[in-house]
Amino acid sequence: MKRTPGRRRLLQRSFAAGASLLLSACDRLTLNQPFSDLMKNAQWLSRAAQDRLAGPHALAQEFSPAEIREPFRPNGTLMPAGAAYQALLADGFAHWRLRVDGLVRTPLDLSLTQLRAMPRRTQITRHDCVEGWSCIGQWSGVQLARVLAQAQPMPRARYVVFHCADQMEEGDPGSLYYESIDLDDAFHPQTLLAFELNGRALPVENGAPLRLRVERQLGYKHAKYVMRVELVESFAQLHGGQGGYWEDQGYEWYAGI
Repeated sequence: MKRTPGRRRLLQRSFAAGASLLLSACDRLTLNQPFSDLMKNAQWLSRAAQDRLAGPHALAQEFSPAEIREPFRPNGTLMPAGAAYQALLADGFAHWRLRVDGLVRTPLDLSLTQLRAMPRRTQITRHDCVEGWSCIGQWSGVQLARVLAQAQPMPRARYVVFHCADQMEEGDPGSLYYESIDLDDAFHPQTLLAFELNGRALPVENGAPLRLRVERQLGYKHAKYVMRVELVESFAQLHGGQGGYWEDQGYEWYAGI
């Protein structure tokens, strides 16, 4: 049965939405500096409210199979540009590898077959897009925590960065999408590297062969077409230094719901 959010959950959702829905992760906005600073401060209020009201280990709401939507509505890129991704797609991702590196003791190169052989988690959750729409789907994959446990993060590691295959600027292969989360969300039981959607292999438009599911945050944090997972101490050396493609444009880094 579907769990009905209690008062605490409703307060948490409305607080975060008040800040988050001012921005669209799918439509570019030109932000002046005072507004950008305001939103950066608001994200930490959102994070503090979430931890205070629900706790850092609280689970996102899960749903019944009857509530699954078919087909699941895609967001963002529907087909990555570039020959490299097209070659991987052409052979059914047989030569695709997930690189796990950065501040880890044991760097990994994992095939899709190896990921599928790990203990999996299946969950039915709602994807909340910053544009205002939602969609419920069933996700299966390996918990990110299991992969990180194999890689053995170093004590200095604070964030997990997801480097993706989707090119955000036409004709610019250097403009690849990236996102990041902290270790609290990385080790949350519902944070998945998902390779199945609604009981089938992940479709291209939904992020094949692998995408992030970080269920307590808005949809633009759920990186698609994941190619590499990097553990870092800070964002200083990453692109615009804000921890994500849209964050570099002025959007909030923590997009809690």
